[in-house]
Amino acid sequence: MRIQSKTKAMLRRGMTASVLAMTASFAAAEEAPITIVINQSPWFPGFQAVVEKYEQETGNTVNLDVNPFAGSLEKQRTAVRADESPFDILIMNAGFFVEFYTGGFLQPLQEIDADFALSNDIYTFDDSTCWNAEAKTITCDGGALLSVPVNPNVLILHYRQDLYDEAGLSVPKTWDALYENAKTLQTDRRYGISQRGQRGTFDVTYDVFPYIWSHGGGIVDQQDDGSFEVSINAPGTLAGMETYLKLANDVGHPSTAGQTQTNVIQNMATGRAAHINSVPAPGLFDDESKSMVVGQVAYAPPPGTADIPSATPLGHWLAGVPRNVADENKQAALAFLEWFQTDAAQRAYAEAGSMPVSRAVLQSDMADQPEYRWMKAMAEALPNARLTFTFPEATQVLAITELRLNQAIGGEMPLKEALNTAAEEITKVMQDAGYDLPAPELLQ
Repeated sequence: MRIQSKTKAMLRRGMTASVLAMTASFAAAEEAPITIVINQSPWFPGFQAVVEKYEQETGNTVNLDVNPFAGSLEKQRTAVRADESPFDILIMNAGFFVEFYTGGFLQPLQEIDADFALSNDIYTFDDSTCWNAEAKTITCDGGALLSVPVNPNVLILHYRQDLYDEAGLSVPKTWDALYENAKTLQTDRRYGISQRGQRGTFDVTYDVFPYIWSHGGGIVDQQDDGSFEVSINAPGTLAGMETYLKLANDVGHPSTAGQTQTNVIQNMATGRAAHINSVPAPGLFDDESKSMVVGQVAYAPPPGTADIPSATPLGHWLAGVPRNVADENKQAALAFLEWFQTDAAQRAYAEAGSMPVSRAVLQSDMADQPEYRWMKAMAEALPNARLTFTFPEATQVLAITELRLNQAIGGEMPLKEALNTAAEEITKVMQDAGYDLPAPELLQ
């Protein structure tokens, strides 16, 4: 599917004299037309609206090549290896951007324009915007700026404020407190919590990170010396997954292993869940045509444990410019990314229903308005947000974790066996890729 945003906007307005004026702006455009390859997602309509605003304000043209998650990734992989990329901006997910960094496929943005910089108001998302090619490390300390964030997907806790008020409950800071609240609010017609457990591309793996991190676990951890350690069967990971399963089995959906992100969000929207941990769906829960809980959903950072505070995984999206595009297209891409960082663009992004990447907007007066009440929770969660994978073999590892975690949640495999199996399989993937890793120590 290919969307040319300006053409669509003109068709909506009708073929009137305004079309002639719009056509004149094409001729007067200061930058070359650019094409952005992007995934179809809940935040895409907001991004499309901002692109149209950019076109209207500047007269420049932006084409959007829209695809499913996996389709977008495959198009990007093909594009950067072609003689010339058909895409001038790649919208890369946190789960796979590292392979484009390590492959040297992206043009450092300050090589296009030495004066270009990331705005002080824009989050670096655990320095994921920068890459030190010599040290092979994600860092803005000595690293080149390779991308600009475009969406800050992180998990935050959604809970029913009306039910909390009726029961006199406090916002949970720990999983134990969440469990007790969920148990209190569970009824025959309402789950205490709805969790994503479905196997996908980056589904159940993404959603278990807050549980395992807050118990001291992980999946594959990068050490201070740059080496890696497989930790999916570490004691902390086991404890985190036991907490996840306790919630799922005692106060959760009866088929958690089959729950997608869409299912989880719909369970909240239809009043069937008292809690969910999810990326925000701004506006959905307050839309009377889509929600039975208008004005009743509140937000907070995910819980942690008594020893380790809340930590949420970065599932964010980054915009990078391929090396193999014409110089004038690189300049045009940079012009859009410069504009996208502005306060006006970020506010418009939020108003269109997407989540801004600007600290200034998340902490602005907008956050005091009821329709943007999720902003405060996101602003509180982002400083503790962490990258999930920092090596290019992440997609191979995810294929393993999605299967084994789903099998454990669905009862197809005992938890310890699933974690041990995943550890052995991940170790082999990493060893085959050239990493010096010992055989994993198995849980007994």
